[in-house]
Amino acid sequence: MRQGRKEELWQMCCGFLNLSLEQFMAIQKRLLLEQIELLKNSEMGRRVMGGAMPETIEEFRTQVPLTIYADYLPELVEKKEEGLPAKPAMWVRTVGRIGEYNFKWVPLPERFLQEFERIAGGVGLLASCNPKGDFLVKEHLKTLATMATRDYGSGIVAYLMQQALGFDLLPSDTGEMTFQERVETGIREALSQGLDAFGGLPSVLVYVGEMFKQGTMKVDPRFLLSHPRAFACFLKGLLKSRVARRPLLPKDLWPVKVVVGGGVDSAIFTKRVEELWGRQPLEIYGATEGGLYATQTWDHEGMTFIPNLNFFEFIPEREMFKWQLDHSYQPKTVLLDEVKAGQKYEIVLTNFHGGIMTRYRIGDVIKITSVRNEKLNIDIPQMVFDSRADDLIDIASLGRVTERVIGEAIENSGIPYVDWVARKEIVDDKPMLHIYLELRDLYIASEESLAGAIREQFKRLDRKYRCNFYRLIGDMEGMLDLKPLEVTPLPQGAFASYVAGRQSVGVVSESLKPPRVNPSEEVLSLLRAPKVAVEATPVTEAERAPTR
Repeated sequence: MRQGRKEELWQMCCGFLNLSLEQFMAIQKRLLLEQIELLKNSEMGRRVMGGAMPETIEEFRTQVPLTIYADYLPELVEKKEEGLPAKPAMWVRTVGRIGEYNFKWVPLPERFLQEFERIAGGVGLLASCNPKGDFLVKEHLKTLATMATRDYGSGIVAYLMQQALGFDLLPSDTGEMTFQERVETGIREALSQGLDAFGGLPSVLVYVGEMFKQGTMKVDPRFLLSHPRAFACFLKGLLKSRVARRPLLPKDLWPVKVVVGGGVDSAIFTKRVEELWGRQPLEIYGATEGGLYATQTWDHEGMTFIPNLNFFEFIPEREMFKWQLDHSYQPKTVLLDEVKAGQKYEIVLTNFHGGIMTRYRIGDVIKITSVRNEKLNIDIPQMVFDSRADDLIDIASLGRVTERVIGEAIENSGIPYVDWVARKEIVDDKPMLHIYLELRDLYIASEESLAGAIREQFKRLDRKYRCNFYRLIGDMEGMLDLKPLEVTPLPQGAFASYVAGRQSVGVVSESLKPPRVNPSEEVLSLLRAPKVAVEATPVTEAERAPTR
């Protein structure tokens, strides 16, 4: 960037957008073969591959078992470097499983970080594009620090983007500041210096914007009087809002040029981010375990997969359903050049460049919106995030609960019940936890009272488990107008009927009960006397996963 070679910068960071699908797959397969050798030459790599020593990609996919984070314990939570395929340059983390481990730690080797930095730089360029695809090349863009620290999966993206493109963070020194202090200090500096960019969880971006709209973002008059540029900026914004006959919004103060958002509920908050900040955020898709997986481009439609950080496999929805009904089943996967438009898949990844995550189920379900972007002539399948496939429920990327916490909340509420299932649903463009509960003893209660009793227990458990982040950034629930919990009673005998149905098709005893967290539409329909018949195909012995 310093040398002004604009086209070279674009090609280095965003050149993957010009690949044909055949070229994309060639990169994937070449890097996977390199990674297989690194795994075979490391103690932990051999362990997670279940002792297999594959020579080809086909052997890798058929011989190496699918993994979850528990397969990497205790080494990763203890940050042990011995036995890894490559020495970590840094460790990053995300929230762990309540009551088991506080954080998931993941090692990132130096070569992985180098490739990651180029992709993060590309995201910054794409976020600055106008509708024609022309991008901004400017160092020292003033950027509000609304993202996590760099030892978190979300924070590392911002850090690497800053390294690649030379952004200036506001405030420059966050020190031991709380999130609220960081935002307030950054806003004061932005009034004096200007604001060009910001990013983070879209729910947090909305929260910061709503602080202006609702008048809770206070700017000390003494600061304004002692800083003429800040006073002029604030006065100009105030006049804009008065002319528009509405409260002061961030877009009245700054013409922001770059906005990046990522998280499971990004699409839900996109419109509100644009209304508050004046620019539509560029949505990215990734996670701590593998960096960035896909990104939107300047048309702000579906996201394009990124070829050079992870090898992608996809479990078709029908295979997911068979696994949900019988966990001994080993789901089959397809590759990116085999996915179909309109279909949903659980994503499976293998790190490149010496990472350790191998055929790893990150727990996400994505939907392929098209096999290519016709508008921009991008010959790579396009995707959107759909839902979770595992037993983690994530609300706005802020509150995360598991089966254990939900079960304790229901049990502690004193409500007499037979059994329950729960999943995240989107109602009126807002995410919420929806619990489906079969009551016993002819217990009668309104849905509102059931939800109120369970919600009160969640609040108490939060003090024990710290299962959401709301306390870190204030009243998110009120500011975002979230209705975080709903309870729907199931018909009497719903679970007994489900078990009887599973027995009738020869399912083994350990797979008779439905998954309690994130059940599929098919499972819910079987519990609720479905209008549509669901085929429940029993798993054959040959399809069962080998014992690890």
